[in-house]
Amino acid sequence: MIVLRRFVVVLLAGFLLLPEAHAWGPDGHRIVAEIAQRHLDPAAEAQVARLLAGHADRLAEVANWADDIQDDPAQQALWKATRSLHYINFRGPDCAYQPPRDCRDGRCVVAGLAHYVAVLGDPGQSVEARREALEFVVHFVGDVHQPLHAGYRPDKGGNTYQVRFQGRGSNLHRVWDSGMLRTRGLDWQDYARWLDAGGPAGLPPVADAPFATWAEESCRLSRDVYPPGHGIDAPYVEAELPLAERRLREAGRRLAALLNRTLG
Repeated sequence: MIVLRRFVVVLLAGFLLLPEAHAWGPDGHRIVAEIAQRHLDPAAEAQVARLLAGHADRLAEVANWADDIQDDPAQQALWKATRSLHYINFRGPDCAYQPPRDCRDGRCVVAGLAHYVAVLGDPGQSVEARREALEFVVHFVGDVHQPLHAGYRPDKGGNTYQVRFQGRGSNLHRVWDSGMLRTRGLDWQDYARWLDAGGPAGLPPVADAPFATWAEESCRLSRDVYPPGHGIDAPYVEAELPLAERRLREAGRRLAALLNRTLG
């Protein structure tokens, strides 16, 4: 617990006003968590159930907790300490992760995942600390797979990049976190089932430190998601929605593999 407290103190000391932290929207995070739940091995599933006992029955029920705490007066210190862990700002389109430059003082999603995965996998931590770590891990794996949460442009992850979508003004981040997904007309449970029915994701085994690789993938994808002319039309959605869905599916399968490895 001393290490955890020091981690939070460092983040509080370095906290600045930072971009909007949401990614995928509530349904997107639930989709990632539900896909992961479907691929937990028995040992990991038992550990997840034990950690969530009395709080939730499935991962999807806690998938948005890391965002929800911003509206809880009792959790403001934790929100401020972890807000910068939802994303990473690369410093150029090469998208090559350099911790001193891109994750100073551990204030990025790559370091956040590394920290909370370590807490989750430590049986010496309290159940409460490990449950909190599980909730952060579920959410941050979703975040790191959203291309605009690992960009390099100075537009706060597309939040200040204004677009026209479905006849209304919006911003690119909002379109990616929920706008495009809603065009399927599916609720999140059906969406998760539909995406998972596509079969194995064909992903390599989870490495010892995959988080930077996942962030670099998202950064490279973010280079091509900006619509010319700031208009998002049907051809844009037709081209980019499958990419967003692929990232949701990859996030879900990778989250399952990570939890199996950490809790198995």
